[in-house]
Amino acid sequence: MAQPPQEQERKYSAASKEEAFEEMDREEKPPSLVKGSAVLSRTNSIVSTVSNESGRDIKLRTMSWKKTAAVLFGEYVCLAIMSFPASFMALGMVGGVIATLGIGVITLYTSLTLWKFQMKHPECRDICDIGYKLFGNSRIAYELTTFGLLANNLMILGLHTSTGAKVFSTLTDSQHCNIIWAVVTMVICILLSLPRTLTQISFQSVISAILMFTSVMLCMVFAGIEDEPAGYVEGTVVKASALAPPGTTFVAGFNAILNITYTFIGQICYPSFIAEMENPADFPKALYACTVAEFILFTVPGIVIYYYMGQYTVAPAFAGLQPLYKKIAFTMALPTIIVIGVIYANITAKYLFNRIYRNSPHRYSNTWQGWSMWAALIVIIWILGFIIGEAVPFFGDLLSLISSLFDSFFGLIFWGYAYLVLNKGNWFTTKKQTFWTIANILIIIMGIIVFGVGTYTSIQSILNDYAAGAVRYPFTCASSAI
Repeated sequence: MAQPPQEQERKYSAASKEEAFEEMDREEKPPSLVKGSAVLSRTNSIVSTVSNESGRDIKLRTMSWKKTAAVLFGEYVCLAIMSFPASFMALGMVGGVIATLGIGVITLYTSLTLWKFQMKHPECRDICDIGYKLFGNSRIAYELTTFGLLANNLMILGLHTSTGAKVFSTLTDSQHCNIIWAVVTMVICILLSLPRTLTQISFQSVISAILMFTSVMLCMVFAGIEDEPAGYVEGTVVKASALAPPGTTFVAGFNAILNITYTFIGQICYPSFIAEMENPADFPKALYACTVAEFILFTVPGIVIYYYMGQYTVAPAFAGLQPLYKKIAFTMALPTIIVIGVIYANITAKYLFNRIYRNSPHRYSNTWQGWSMWAALIVIIWILGFIIGEAVPFFGDLLSLISSLFDSFFGLIFWGYAYLVLNKGNWFTTKKQTFWTIANILIIIMGIIVFGVGTYTSIQSILNDYAAGAVRYPFTCASSAI
């Protein structure tokens, strides 16, 4: 059994991992996080003690809030933005905007709860450490959270290798086997994933966000200036609807909401981001900056592109452009597809690396063994992602299924429960406390609904694809171009 989280600078004398668990459980807990600058200063002092990295070759706690914001931008300014117009088509413009803003506010609130919980437990380095602490120092919770982290992130890596192949196939008019492009994407991602700190990856994130923003702007412009969208039927009128169009099924509508929810939910990475900040108390600054950008980049393209493409809107929206416009806009999105995969690869490899070398100097030193293990982990997880992405014939629907199973916990249930843990004994002491307690219980219920209904709609979508003959063969050379 692996050790749970320990403070970064502590030297352990435990002879076994079991003793390390027991030692951790006996540790004095940090003071509770409450309002007031005095307590916040005390919490910062704890973090400063934990993050003393003098004398190390590899320093992890080096991200300013601006670099953290850059990593967040790299995660969220992504290809998923191009699926919002299709969600707006299913929900209508009004419904799409309401769903986007509402889910965004809930995500911001739960992310702040996550930050408060980690400020109270600064020894936590990743989501698995959070799971351990959140559920009463439970080793079972630690391992279950580990399973969720690995399953979720490996699926995301698979998504990015297959999406990279789709972009290359589109740009080259399907002149080569699809698997070749998936391998090319994987190799590029492996090379860019080799840096061990998020500070180094933050530069990649800035470039990625700028290029993806450019791609989104081009898509909106092209949607407005082209004569008609791709797939246009002569004689029809392109029209958008303020409300959900007639004939929208429950599965289609709920899948649209799930798509918006999954795009916002990225808290599985947040504890790792916070753990590498110079001053974790500044995380809300990065979070607010990113949230404002999300509201703009998710709603404006959703409205504009759906307005011009109407009933011909598809996901991703690039597919609704004429061939030349599609290639120009899609080219700009390729770096983003790679960099977001790199971020998730870093989080995944770092968890495994820290678990292997939890109390070893290899974690912070430029040793041959340390770098060899890091490189090996990067290669292994990307190969696994590639295999999953190519082997599963209904991969897109499977990703929705995995998101329903895990994002419901990591994005909603965990943090509604975290509020109850942080405020234990004060749930109904005042009207304000009662309001927030009920609100967080509703967040937990929302997570359960996403888990249950999302799982149902994902499975139904898989069955529908099989019935329509839309399921591709594993490891096929057939083009995946859009």
